[in-house]
Amino acid sequence: MAHDNERINDDLAAYWMPFTPNKGFKANPKLLVSADGLYYTTSDGRQVFDGSSGLWCCALGHNQPKIVEAIREQAGKLDYSTSFGYAHPGAFELANTLAARMPGDLNHIFYTNSGSESVETALKMALGYHRLRGEGERVRLVGRVGGYHGVGFGGISVGGMVNNRKFFGAMLPGVDHMPLPYDDTMRFSNGQPENGAHYADALEEILTLHDPSTVAAVIVEPAAGSAGVYVPPKGYLERLRAITKKHGILLIFDEVITAFGRLGYATASERFGVEPDIITTAKALNNGAVPMGAVAVHKDIYDGFMDNGGEGVEFFHGYTYSAHPLAVAAAQATQTLYDELDVYANVRALESYFGDALHTLGQTDTIVDVRNIGFMGALTFARIDDKPMSRSSQIFQKAYENGLKVRLSGDNIAIAPPLVSTKQDIDVLVERLQKTITEVG
Repeated sequence: MAHDNERINDDLAAYWMPFTPNKGFKANPKLLVSADGLYYTTSDGRQVFDGSSGLWCCALGHNQPKIVEAIREQAGKLDYSTSFGYAHPGAFELANTLAARMPGDLNHIFYTNSGSESVETALKMALGYHRLRGEGERVRLVGRVGGYHGVGFGGISVGGMVNNRKFFGAMLPGVDHMPLPYDDTMRFSNGQPENGAHYADALEEILTLHDPSTVAAVIVEPAAGSAGVYVPPKGYLERLRAITKKHGILLIFDEVITAFGRLGYATASERFGVEPDIITTAKALNNGAVPMGAVAVHKDIYDGFMDNGGEGVEFFHGYTYSAHPLAVAAAQATQTLYDELDVYANVRALESYFGDALHTLGQTDTIVDVRNIGFMGALTFARIDDKPMSRSSQIFQKAYENGLKVRLSGDNIAIAPPLVSTKQDIDVLVERLQKTITEVG
């Protein structure tokens, strides 16, 4: 094994990169030095179309003047304010803005700094809520195979992506997983698969094993992102909601990816007409400009803490940077732009155009599946000599060389164009991806 000082580009060694093959990257780095609109500029001066919206977060593209100005103005006015026992007005204004976008009575907002923190917060809220109601035996949590809920110990416990779990021990106790609601009969579905609602019945089997009175919450991504874009079959989320409600179990929608327009609505809950008890958000909340997340909570949960939490602190949880003034300013500007630019309507208008384009690509022999909904989609590539990621990793690299940034997830290439993309932008994305697929073969 090479000594550290013998590795290629060792001047890059100090930065231990996340979710990245560090040795491979540092031997052939992909450095992005600026961004504007829908394009990044690389260190060698090339323009690269942002086909993954940063990391699902830059919904409005990059360098949006109103967001930049909001951050700049806030930095010169109030750069930081603790949220422990103090607050700044913007935090309350933004909470009202976000609460108005959430479904039903999910009208209380708790600020975090990432999707991972939003999930940890939601799980603790669920456990605490039941305890305060005198149901402290509700300590079990149920996630789903293929689920991604961040990288905290709670998130990887309820999550179902093997590589995120296998190095880190036994996880939280008392966690079960439902199957991913997907099989080969659903391949090449354009939008929601017609059949598959029965996958929700696996929850009833878990409840039969453990007794429903011991389960605190079920957490799912309404449409799975990081595992490779898996769209819920028709009726599946509705059935999950019915089962959880019947047994007094909280339903958490992890909408870190889907909230704020990815599916053409403020939330996937609104898109699918299913109201959970808690929604976790981050990413497109403030266009990725400053780290931020938020948890939207049903009034009954909030009232449970307020009415039963005793005097003093009702919920012993929070973060140094909760409601950071710069993040709040960026979020308020972003939310305003969603309205001014009618962004959600743009996604709804072009969803079919985007989906049809992906399925046209899927006619290539090396693509074994295409899945899509809203402005998110994935292509699954056949392996070379049955080696995982053998073809998809080549697509990922070649796409970058061809001026397109996409997301690699196993044998899948995920596509998530900025929500302000036009037909012409989608054409650019598809043309560069088609060129890449042809070249890789």
